[in-house]
Amino acid sequence: GPRLRDGTYRLWNTDPGRAFVPGDDPLYVTMPVQLVVADAATHLVFHDTSWDGTVTLREGEEGAGSGHDRAGASELRMDGGPLRCWVIVGTPARVLHAWVSLTGAPALPPAWALGHHHARWGFGSEREVRRIVAGYQERGLPLDAVHLDIDHYDEHQVFTVDQERFPKLPALAEELRRDGVRLVSIVDPAVKTESGNAVYDSGMSEDAFVRDASGRLVRGVVWPGEAVFPDFTQARVREWWGGLYQERLAQGFAGFWHDMNEPTSFTAFGESTLPRSARHDLDGRGGDHREAHNVYALCMARAAYEALRELAPQERPFLFSRSGWAGMQSYGGTWSGDVATGWPGLRASLSLVMGLGLCGVPYSGPDVGGFDGSPSPELYLRWFQLGAFLPLFRTHASLRAGRREPWEFGADVLEHARVALVERRRLLPYFMTLAHLARRTGAPYVRPLWWGAPEDRALRDCEDAFLLGDCLLVAPVLYPGSDRRHQETV
Repeated sequence: GPRLRDGTYRLWNTDPGRAFVPGDDPLYVTMPVQLVVADAATHLVFHDTSWDGTVTLREGEEGAGSGHDRAGASELRMDGGPLRCWVIVGTPARVLHAWVSLTGAPALPPAWALGHHHARWGFGSEREVRRIVAGYQERGLPLDAVHLDIDHYDEHQVFTVDQERFPKLPALAEELRRDGVRLVSIVDPAVKTESGNAVYDSGMSEDAFVRDASGRLVRGVVWPGEAVFPDFTQARVREWWGGLYQERLAQGFAGFWHDMNEPTSFTAFGESTLPRSARHDLDGRGGDHREAHNVYALCMARAAYEALRELAPQERPFLFSRSGWAGMQSYGGTWSGDVATGWPGLRASLSLVMGLGLCGVPYSGPDVGGFDGSPSPELYLRWFQLGAFLPLFRTHASLRAGRREPWEFGADVLEHARVALVERRRLLPYFMTLAHLARRTGAPYVRPLWWGAPEDRALRDCEDAFLLGDCLLVAPVLYPGSDRRHQETV
C-alpha cells in the first residue's frame, strides 16, 4: 500500500496459494524500495539485492507541541549476497524520475490496453467467448480485450490450444479484432515433462531448464502435472523462450498475461517454489535459487518483451506479470493477483495500485469483483467504478466464483456500469497522455493526494482517494451502504 505500518515485511516473491486479504505477507511481487515522505523532502532507498530478506519498519511520532518529531526506523536483514543501497532525494516527481532512470523507463502500452478487459478462468470454449462479447455489443458496452486463462490450453500445457473447445482460434481472434476486441493469452513458465510435448522437447535440446547441483532436472508440479522450469536468467534461454511467442501470435493473440511465475510449484521443497539449491546461470555468474528467485519473473518478462519487439515490430508489446522485481516496469505491468472478494479486498486494490506506482510500476490494476467469490451487486459496482479510473481495468474471476459481466447484477448496476465504461472510453486520450508521461518521467498514473504537496501532513494521512494525473481527483466509495463522499473525508 501507499503507507506501510509498523511491522516486518518479507522480501520473497510468494504465491499465497489462496485469495489474499489485507495484511497477508509476502505476496507475488517484491519491490525492495522504501519511499519516505517528510516535511523537508522525499527520499527513496533501493536495497539492491535480490536475496530473501526482511525489512522491519517503525514509524516516527509527531512531537506533542514540542516542535520535535521522533524519527522512524528501518532495519533490513538479508540472507546473503552483497548489499548495495541507492538513495535518491528530492520532490516525489524528481525521485521517481531518477528511479526509472536507474531501473528503466516504463513500457508504453498500446492504446487498446488502456480500455476495458474482460477475463475469467473458465470461459471454456469459443462459443462462450462469443456469447460474452455479444453480450457487451448488444448492450452497447465498450469492450477492448478478452483474456483466455489456462482452460484454453491442451491439458494446461503452455503454448498449446485445446482444438476441441477452440478449433478455430485464429479465426475467432480475427473476428474479434474486426470488432475492436483483442485476445490476450495467459502464459505460465512451467513446461510439462513429457516427450512429445513440443516445448519440452525443444527446451531439452537447448538445455534450457533449471537443474540441481548434480546436473539433474529440477521437477515440480504445476497445472499440467510434473513440470520443469526454464532458466530465464540465461540469455540464450530467454532468446529460445521468446521465440515460442510466435505460436501465440499465429493464434491471433495481441497481448500476454504471465502467471505462476514466482515461480510456483505445488510440490513444496519446504515452500511452494523451486528448491533453494537449484542452480541458475545468472547471466554467466552462476548461483542458486536464493539469488535468482526474486528476479525469475523479471527475466521471463524481459524474454517475452524483447522477442515481441522482434516478432511484431509494428505493434507495441503488451504484457503484464503476476510476479516481478525492480525494473519490471520496463517490460509491462502487473495486477493484484488473487485478491479476495470482499470490501477489504476492494480497499486493498487501491492500496496496491498506489503503492506499486510509487515503486516505479505505473501500470497495474486488480481483479474487479475479487478473484474468488460472488460479490454483491453493491460491491461489484463499487469495484467496477474504481477500476474504471485505474490503469489496468480488468474484470476477472476464478473457475468457481460468481459471474463478472455487468448485466448479471441487475438493471441498476448495468446502467451505472455503463456510465463508468463510457467515462473510461471518454478518458482514453487522457490515459494515453499519462502513459507517455510515465514513460518519460516515471510519474505514476495513480498518485497519492500529497504528490504535489508532500509537506501537507493532512494529505499524507489520506489513503482512500487519489489523483489521476494532475487533473482529476478520484474519491471512490469503498464502504458498504454509502452513496456519497463528504468533503472532510477527502
